[in-house]
Amino acid sequence: MTQFTLKLTSKEVELLAGLAADQLFRREFIDPKMPGYRADLAHGKVLVERLRALLDPRQALKTERLSSNKRLGAAR
Repeated sequence: MTQFTLKLTSKEVELLAGLAADQLFRREFIDPKMPGYRADLAHGKVLVERLRALLDPRQALKTERLSSNKRLGAAR
């Protein structure tokens, strides 16, 4: 897999995270009503979490705790 190094300001990362989150919402709740729809939302959601973690590391810890609690609950 090719990796890229990209320099962005915090405002640019904030804008990208917001746009990506809005697009994921559209794909999850609006697009499924269209014929032939297919999407992989899991990778996009992880990416949005990573972008938001860059902006606020404290929020990333909260999100990680919630995600691990959900996984533990699902495993029971």
